[in-house]
Amino acid sequence: MDRAYVDTSVFGGTQDDEFAEASEQFFRQVRTGTFVVLVSTLTTDELDGSPEDIRRVLRDLPPERIERVALTDEVRKLADEYVRARVLGPASADDATHVAAATVAGADLIVSWNFRHIVNYNRIRGFNAVNVRMGYRAITILSPWEVIDVDED
Repeated sequence: MDRAYVDTSVFGGTQDDEFAEASEQFFRQVRTGTFVVLVSTLTTDELDGSPEDIRRVLRDLPPERIERVALTDEVRKLADEYVRARVLGPASADDATHVAAATVAGADLIVSWNFRHIVNYNRIRGFNAVNVRMGYRAITILSPWEVIDVDED
């Protein structure tokens, strides 16, 4: 079972016309055991300000399919390094923290709809260059479209 760090955008995607189908399919795969979802305290804090339908997505997942990720000093140091290396600017520190939390937790992949700051070829190269330099492994970053099983009947 792959361990997928999921940022807030995927939960919110369940309520977005463009992203709802793939987001819901991803969470169905979580419920059936394809993925364990890694959720940081940053994600839960961001979800706290979301509409009830979005907060319910996390609450309705089986507890055994959720792994909580703390924002440790190690996570903050790695996030700061992404900013220092100009992978992201200071205004995107939360996005850097999501990637750092996933990396430090040893996630198999990050699943996000954030194409500007996370699911972006040049940013992924930058995150992974910093990861390798800092002694972490490279991480795979994909959108739900790229990880869901598509039924081809």
